[in-house]
Amino acid sequence: MLNGLWLGFFLTAALAALVRWLVGGDAAVFAALVESLFAMAKLSVEVMVLLFGTLTLWLGFLRIAEAAGLVAGLARMLGPLFRHLMPEVPAGHPALGLITMNFAANALGLDNAATPMGLKAMRELQTLNPSTTTASNAQILFLVLNASSLTLLPVTIFMYRAQQGAADPTLVFLPILIATSASTLVGLLSVAFVQRLRLWDPVVLAYLLPGALLLGGFMALLATLSSAALASLSSLLGNLTLFGIVVAFLLAGALRRVKVYECFIEGAKEGFDVAKNLLPYLVAMLCAVGVLRASGALDMVLAGIRWLVGLTGWDARFVDALPTALVKPFSGSAARAMLIETMQSQGVDSFAARVAATIQGSTETTFYVLAVYFGAVGIQRARHAVGCALLAELAGVIGAIAVGYWFFG
Repeated sequence: MLNGLWLGFFLTAALAALVRWLVGGDAAVFAALVESLFAMAKLSVEVMVLLFGTLTLWLGFLRIAEAAGLVAGLARMLGPLFRHLMPEVPAGHPALGLITMNFAANALGLDNAATPMGLKAMRELQTLNPSTTTASNAQILFLVLNASSLTLLPVTIFMYRAQQGAADPTLVFLPILIATSASTLVGLLSVAFVQRLRLWDPVVLAYLLPGALLLGGFMALLATLSSAALASLSSLLGNLTLFGIVVAFLLAGALRRVKVYECFIEGAKEGFDVAKNLLPYLVAMLCAVGVLRASGALDMVLAGIRWLVGLTGWDARFVDALPTALVKPFSGSAARAMLIETMQSQGVDSFAARVAATIQGSTETTFYVLAVYFGAVGIQRARHAVGCALLAELAGVIGAIAVGYWFFG
């Protein structure tokens, strides 16, 4: 799928450039394409410089959190909830511990730890599955919640905004938190509806109601604030939360007698390796997106969507943020490239770039997650997993656009 998407970007750009040359007489378009290739290759390296530092720093602190038992502690806290949401999984089954650890790691931004845990959890769930090729209810719920974007600390998005010169990189913290809550809630409700899960179970309500009431009350409070106050609060909470978590990790490590410095260095080395391996993917996707923009193809598509939106009388400013949303279900690297390109072309603190950053933080690579998690255990029939996951994805996009107008208006 990714091969076809990447090749499609270049072929679409070539076709659009030929039309501009043969129909519009614009022979300079080919020079723009070549210039874009070199410019995007250079930009990829510039992004990587900050990415090296950010991943090295953050994975160092996250390794301390792992060693201090914070991830395992979150897993124990969430265990009773998933025992009731997945009634076909026996109490004490290894899958429950792996599922809760996967979600806890995702929430903390521990992607490298979350994926192996998730694959192990899917394999354990497969041992309970009576079919070798059809997804079970528990597997579908697990996958849809994974595909609904569970990360509560979008550190990499803050990093991209910082690299592009944003006045306040964490300004999108609250919008992402609200939008990702919407996508996760829709994912859970859609699966619960299809599978007829008892969400009114006392144990489930004990977990969900306090969170829902807290989020609802918080949003009611936000509704009373002006746009300027919202932006200021988002900035304060984003920076306060981020630094507060770093201090909490260090204190928890010290209390558990973890050698925090040595542990940080160990995690930081992993961050360096991860960042180094990302460069080829970043170059590939940024160059593909760059020629798509330089050829005029991307502008043509957006102009068509903007015209359709205009017929409804809606504010069409969100259209410039849609490239990130359109490719996110297929490829995380393509969506990341679209986000960076939007920041470059529109301005990092433009409405479109802020909404695109919110979309990136509140959605997931649905088809990639489906392929990896189900492919790992040989599942061929996904049943309602695709529909529920895409519904959660759509909720994240709509939520991101809505809070974008609310916060950045």
